[in-house]
Amino acid sequence: MSRQRPEKRLLSLPAATTGDAQVILYLYELRRERAMREARHFISADFWPESAEDVLRLARSYPSRENTWLRQVTSYWEMAASLVLRGALHEELFFDCSGEMYCVFAKFKPYLADIRKKLPYFLLNVEAAAVRNAEGRARLQRLEARLARRKQKLAQRRAAVAETSAGYT
Repeated sequence: MSRQRPEKRLLSLPAATTGDAQVILYLYELRRERAMREARHFISADFWPESAEDVLRLARSYPSRENTWLRQVTSYWEMAASLVLRGALHEELFFDCSGEMYCVFAKFKPYLADIRKKLPYFLLNVEAAAVRNAEGRARLQRLEARLARRKQKLAQRRAAVAETSAGYT
């Protein structure tokens, strides 16, 4: 499904306010903070769970740096999604500016049912916001495919490195 042009969507929705814009800009400022950048890098680039147990192991590893990063990123996106779900932030403006939330959700989505057996509220707001409309579901599908390709490339690189270093300690 192709994404609608912004001007077509504007015809049917109430306009975002300057208050909405200020919230979006503040959310962006929070993402730029040094510790948050480290946390976001860990979740997006370094953490590639293969199972719910990988996520739960990290969630149980308190107090570790990686546990802090997991909590920081997931609670940030839970808070931001909650603003949309409760009507405090213009949904379409948020959609236009929140691609990273979909990446985070796509990374954990395959394991959510099992994760939620232990952590029943894990990414509930994020899921509700991400799949709320057809446009969001289509974005999520695209990102799931992109993450699968990235994960495959990382596995190939690891295999190539392992081959070149075989036999050496």
